[in-house]
Amino acid sequence: MHAENFTSETGFILLGLTSHQNQCIALFVVFLTMYLLTVLGNLLIIILVHIDAQLHTPMYFFLSHLASLDIAYVTSSLPQTLAHLLAGKGVLSSIGCILQGGTALSLGSTECLLLGVMAYDRYLAICNPLRYASAMNRKCQHLLAISCWIIGFLVSMVTIVCIFRHSFCGPNLINHFFCELRFLLTLACDDVKHTRDILNGLSVFVVLVPFSIILFSYSCILRSIFQMQSVAGHYKVFSTCGSHLAVVTLFYGTIMSIYIRPHSNSSPDKNKKVAVLYLVITPLLNPIIYTLRNKDIHRAVIKVLKRRNFEEKP
Repeated sequence: MHAENFTSETGFILLGLTSHQNQCIALFVVFLTMYLLTVLGNLLIIILVHIDAQLHTPMYFFLSHLASLDIAYVTSSLPQTLAHLLAGKGVLSSIGCILQGGTALSLGSTECLLLGVMAYDRYLAICNPLRYASAMNRKCQHLLAISCWIIGFLVSMVTIVCIFRHSFCGPNLINHFFCELRFLLTLACDDVKHTRDILNGLSVFVVLVPFSIILFSYSCILRSIFQMQSVAGHYKVFSTCGSHLAVVTLFYGTIMSIYIRPHSNSSPDKNKKVAVLYLVITPLLNPIIYTLRNKDIHRAVIKVLKRRNFEEKP
């Protein structure tokens, strides 16, 4: 039987996180609060790095890119999810699904790669301090950051082309709260084995390659820490790298549970809960983790507040 392609007319219906009205209202309030805090927290990091000359270092350059990524990442999906929670249902056209899913995938892939670059930056700073200034000069910083953005975009484009070359036939229901492209394959009418192999290969490249760089970098950093004689040196290194490790553990742990784990073992309801972690929770925790015990950020905030108080005095 010929499969009719419904995506050009009716699009997709998102089942969301819950169908109960009271739960939808509660989730709307929680998600809206988290969204505003995420934007404000990451925007604060961007502003501080931009205006404070002492933060014009490679580590904070990459941190400002991470903050920009998190704002864009959470904005790509959460406002639409909030609208769906108010309406009680979610309907997306095929174009809307491509834009939402493709943007989220591009930004998520870029963040995976950028976290690997940040680990490499810490490795150079701690294990090769004499080479650090030349190896991580301004040109290299921009090259690494731009490469992450470009590769993330290309991964998204390849995924979109691979998925939407298939025919889709009813039911057009997606058991998710946003249009995550990988899960559209369950609605395809034809054989998706080859496409799934390609997407698995992309996932391995985007997730496991930077994760391997992170493991290598921090194994070298730990070895350097054990060779240090100074307790103050131990504390400084741990305080510098601990926040990055916390972000990596949360982000990669949730991403791997969906994109690296065999598809047959995944549960749609569990996938939605895991997606909340890497799409909503992680972008909120990033500014908290990176600023809570960061003395440089604290110093920059105090400097800005003192400057503002001085300017307001008659």
